[in-house]
Amino acid sequence: MVLILLPPSEGKTAAEKGLPFELAELSFAELNGPRQEVLAALANASSHPEALALLGVGASLAEEVERNRRLEAEPSAPAHTVYSGVLYDALGYASMTAAQKRKADAAVVVISALWGAIGFADRIPAYRLSMSVGLPETGKLAGYWKKHLPAALDDRADGQLVVDCRSSSYAAAWAPPAESTVAVNVVQERAGKRTVVSHFAKHTRGELARHLLTRRGKAPATPEALLKAAEEKWRAELTPGTGRKPHALSIILEG
Repeated sequence: MVLILLPPSEGKTAAEKGLPFELAELSFAELNGPRQEVLAALANASSHPEALALLGVGASLAEEVERNRRLEAEPSAPAHTVYSGVLYDALGYASMTAAQKRKADAAVVVISALWGAIGFADRIPAYRLSMSVGLPETGKLAGYWKKHLPAALDDRADGQLVVDCRSSSYAAAWAPPAESTVAVNVVQERAGKRTVVSHFAKHTRGELARHLLTRRGKAPATPEALLKAAEEKWRAELTPGTGRKPHALSIILEG
């Protein structure tokens, strides 16, 4: 089976009703202690007079920061419903068949500043927290989770092809085995010149995740097989990794 790593979305779609999340029901129970620490640190930071500055957000997000203070009582919903935005719209979980949804629930792991790592079907509330933030009790969250994620994720990645669709700040929190990991890059080519366009990168990574989850046939088990799967929809190139650097799949968009 392939393991698809996604970043969370900055914006979240809050559940309108439903039970609060249960820590014991989340994937990767090894992370529950660190999760409790970050939950408490986030509630404290969100109650601070300078909460917006601490969390690196503007006044328009004050209501979301206020929600951070009561996450353990907020309604929750599956992560694939709460996370929204460009990448998740392109992934299109809601329009998948039941079998494809089960495949997505098994294959997708979201790396999160609050939860560390979360399964796609895990119930969570909407929250506001970025991996680039440093909380007083934890320090920078990428560094905090880097200490805790290997215990939970190294076994999960063992024997899998890891398709890494994370942005750089989330990639810093955990490094899967380089020899079996492919980092997904998206470039736009115009008049022979290639540039990175973040909006299209998010969208295309979501499309790639959907393609891998909905296409017929076996899931790719090697970087070369992933390249062939990508070439079913796009022009793509594979740069082999080194001992410490993962392989890189570049999807090339025209114009």
